[in-house]
Amino acid sequence: MTLRVVSLNAWGGKLHAPLMRYLANVEADIFCLQEIVRTPAAHSDWLEYRDGEHILPQRTHLFEEIQAILPHHDGMFSPTARGELFDGAGTVPSEFGLATFVRASLPIIGQAMDFIHGAFSPHGWGPHPRGRNAHGVRLYSYDDDFPVTVFQLHGLRDRNGKGDTPARAAQAEALLRLIERLWHRGERLIVCGDLNLLPDSNTFEVLSRLGLVDLVTSRGFTSTRTSHYEKDGRFADYMLVTPNVEVVRFDVVAEPEVSDHCALRLDFR
Repeated sequence: MTLRVVSLNAWGGKLHAPLMRYLANVEADIFCLQEIVRTPAAHSDWLEYRDGEHILPQRTHLFEEIQAILPHHDGMFSPTARGELFDGAGTVPSEFGLATFVRASLPIIGQAMDFIHGAFSPHGWGPHPRGRNAHGVRLYSYDDDFPVTVFQLHGLRDRNGKGDTPARAAQAEALLRLIERLWHRGERLIVCGDLNLLPDSNTFEVLSRLGLVDLVTSRGFTSTRTSHYEKDGRFADYMLVTPNVEVVRFDVVAEPEVSDHCALRLDFR
């Protein structure tokens, strides 16, 4: 049996209609989603994130909406912070972070989540570079009779760019330690997400200690961004696998455009 993993930075649901259509129809077994919004106290469908000149619409109940269109998946939300989003002149407390959805036929036999940079910020979004977490699940495929561990993360954002820094070096080592808490050596391992890194980052050397190889760069893809991203530097998203992951198909999904990031889709055995 072939299993499918989709990794995507959902951009807070800004491109809501195409995003929801894609997630409902892609038939992934595991979804690893970054920039997910959860706002239990809000009534409006849309709110605004404001940080100086940076203003971004946010889909208020994005986590709950995705869960509703994936009724056969178990959803888990891992927030990095609770801050204020704007509803006109007023504000509403909202959480922001990672969401992982696993098809219910794949039992979760292990799980790990922790911060790999900074810490949870309960009273505002916090100063840059803000806290970042990673979430991993160890699953069992009855049909294939094997376990597989899947980790996702949204790497720290540095306003000076995506180059290596001491903070990113510490983040890589923290991620390595977190993976080793859950993953059993010799089993299949997949690590994915918006790493906010350049392809030559030392982070990949750190992760290679686990046998992980990136599929985006090793297969010749030159961008993981859509036309909605107007800056230079077309790499942000990666998917890494150990050699025992048999890649049936891997794509950086250019169409449909559902975010300023492309979705990464892996079919594997």
